[in-house]
Amino acid sequence: MRNAISGDKDFIMKIDKSMFSGCIHSTFNRTFNIKCLEDGELYTIACRKIDNAPNTLIIDTDDITSLEIEVNDKVFVNKKIIYIEDKLALTMEKATKWESVLPVYPCNVEVLYRSVIKMKDYINIHGVGGGVKKCRITRSPFEEATSNMLQQKTYLLLDELLNGRISSAVRYAESLVGLGPGLTPSGDDFLTGLFTVMNMENSPFYKYRPFCESVLNNAKKLTNDISYMALKKASIGKVRESIISLLSVLLVENDEDLILSLNKILNIGSSSGTDIALGIALGLETTIRAGGKVVC
Repeated sequence: MRNAISGDKDFIMKIDKSMFSGCIHSTFNRTFNIKCLEDGELYTIACRKIDNAPNTLIIDTDDITSLEIEVNDKVFVNKKIIYIEDKLALTMEKATKWESVLPVYPCNVEVLYRSVIKMKDYINIHGVGGGVKKCRITRSPFEEATSNMLQQKTYLLLDELLNGRISSAVRYAESLVGLGPGLTPSGDDFLTGLFTVMNMENSPFYKYRPFCESVLNNAKKLTNDISYMALKKASIGKVRESIISLLSVLLVENDEDLILSLNKILNIGSSSGTDIALGIALGLETTIRAGGKVVC
């Protein structure tokens, strides 16, 4: 029997009510994913090196591979304990419940504006190229062409949003889904960051949240299950804890905390963290341009 350290509040509630069953969808060194039979969504069990996230439980282990979890293993709940075959039993008794709540977009954007400039500069120096951020040295003509497409489509998308041309923006966003390298393609990661910004309450783009839903309508057939789930959750403002921490730090003037929070994002995956961070930075920059420097 192992303890869950923390977890998504709604996920824990499903387990407490014994309303969860499924099978193992995919396994990695630090996580494995469960396909839930009740709602069709993916749920994640992660080691303690991973931060809290939607549909995720964090457990007291550093290495998932030692558990010998395999694809198609059956998952069920009995008496508030989640079982994976006879390989793992997880209790929620000591788990801290976590909920994804985004900070509110500020009335006065002066501090945010300065923070976004610093964020972009840092990403330009320390971010990983190959996705939305171009590599200084490309490895093949195909990679260079893909990176050029990503850059072009992201800026066209932002321009359409800035000018309120939402139907065109949806088309550009759909063309990004599934585009680029990585388990979660670069285009998807960029959109995850952008969707997050659009779900900040009081943002000038908050009224455009149906844009996220429109993009999601066709996304499932354009990308893989894992990436689609990240997009689905981000479309309603549900994202991992490190992203929320970064947004919160951007609203205050603290350069040290900004670098610490940004590095946590940049370290996600290979280029995924950089692509998410650029979605946030460029999304916020466009939002500020759309709303002006307003003081309530």
